[in-house]
Formats: sequence, C-alpha cells, structure tokens
Amino acid sequence: MFDVKDSDFFDVVEDSFDTIIEDDITFTGDIKMKKPFMIRGKIKGRIEAESDLVIDSDAVVEADILASRVLIRGKVTGNVRGDKLVFVTASGTLNGDIMSEKVVLEPGSTFTGKCSMVKN
Repeated sequence: MFDVKDSDFFDVVEDSFDTIIEDDITFTGDIKMKKPFMIRGKIKGRIEAESDLVIDSDAVVEADILASRVLIRGKVTGNVRGDKLVFVTASGTLNGDIMSEKVVLEPGSTFTGKCSMVKN
C-alpha cells in the first residue's frame, strides 16, 4: 500500500471540523474559512480555506477552491489549488484543473483537467 504524507487529516472524526455544511444545505456565494471545513451539501461560488477542506461523499461543489489541503470524496466542478495536497479518493470526481505540491488520484477516481505540481 502507498503511504501518503500529510494525509493524516483523512482519518479525523467529524468533531475535528469547526464548520460543516450539511447535506440539506444549498449555498451560493463566496466562502472564506480559517479553520478546517467540511462540505456535505451543495455549494456554488468560490471557496478559500486557510486550513483543510473536505468535500464529503454526497457533496456537489461548483466552485474554484483554494485551501491548504483538499480531500475530494464527492463531486467538484472547478479549479482546485491545494497549497500542500490535493487528494481525490476512489469515490471522488473532479472536473477542473489541479495545482498543488502533492497530488493523489486514487484508483477509481475521476479527473478531467490539467494537473500542475508546484513547490511552495
């Protein structure tokens, strides 16, 4: 099995997130967060998170994303910049470009776009 450094936040429990947009919420607009953030609902707009961002399994996001580390388990349409890491799981779908220091696409994930790996 592969060991991915900086992926420890994938194992955190829900209590580790200060803000969770639940699956019954639909939001349109810009979101700026400083602390870990989880999305389970539907978002349209732009997302800036200074910490970790998790797009959960049933989430549908149409937004450009900027965060420290991004985990995509759901569906994202938009460009994603993860300063440290972008990780798309087997259940995740990303239609957009990726820019990050580290990129992980699990077998079974769907990715359509360009990928640029850059050192910060």
